[in-house]
Amino acid sequence: MTGSTPPWKRRSLRQGADQGLSDGPHRARDDERGSSETGASLEPVADRADLPAPTDTTRTPAPVARRRVAAVRDRAREGARKGGSRARAALAYLTDRIIENAPRVPVRDLATLRRQFPGLGPEELADKLVAGAASATATVGAGVGAAAMLPVPLAMPTELAAEITGVAAIELKLIAELHEVYGARPPGNLKERSTAYLNSWSGERGIDVKKPSTVSVALNSQMKQQMRQQIMKRTVRNLPNLMPFLVGAAVGAVMNRRDTRKLAERIRKDLRKLQVPWNELPQLPALEMPADPLQLET
Repeated sequence: MTGSTPPWKRRSLRQGADQGLSDGPHRARDDERGSSETGASLEPVADRADLPAPTDTTRTPAPVARRRVAAVRDRAREGARKGGSRARAALAYLTDRIIENAPRVPVRDLATLRRQFPGLGPEELADKLVAGAASATATVGAGVGAAAMLPVPLAMPTELAAEITGVAAIELKLIAELHEVYGARPPGNLKERSTAYLNSWSGERGIDVKKPSTVSVALNSQMKQQMRQQIMKRTVRNLPNLMPFLVGAAVGAVMNRRDTRKLAERIRKDLRKLQVPWNELPQLPALEMPADPLQLET
């Protein structure tokens, strides 16, 4: 047939030669494609079923890891919640203790103070009272700092609470007697005056007796909240008192003396604006003594 290749010119298949189908142009063999037998593959490794799948570090954590992370997070939240509850309970306890102790604080009236410190004017007498109160609170701070040397760490929260309530009682006594010196005794009975002094202590301000409507003689929620804030500030400032090697004793004494003087200066600044000279004061009854007075060193 015209155009066909004679048999003697046809290429014979050599033994061992590749007998696969030619897939080059015009069915000619493309030698660069290599053998058609199963061999090396250009398929992606991920699609090969006969090889292990590669490790992907970007994949999401395994269920076990996710559960562990969730458990740690839940424990942290629970710890923070319990810690906050304990802190609020401690503040509430200290607030109630200070409120209970306020009517038991013994207060000297103006006549008694003038007999004990004869020849002194209002400012000199106020200076004496501030110096005595600052010395007393410094002694309390030094005692708590010295207690930090003892091998009883579990007792330290109790020591700190005792310091705060003790310092508060000394400062309440100072505030009450400063109001006597400056002729600004708040009206009411022992309990009402004690509440007014608590308000003065928590707000660090003097009582304006010329405006009876502004004198708070009721323990409302706002006053308790203000007292808790004041106690929290004192607690944070008193933490260095727990330092070891008697460093806490020195720090506690210095800080308590400084804080008491600072509080007294703020109270006196307000009371000077409302001061009534002694010769113009009306005849006031003597202050009643509490039935179970606290023992304070001032």
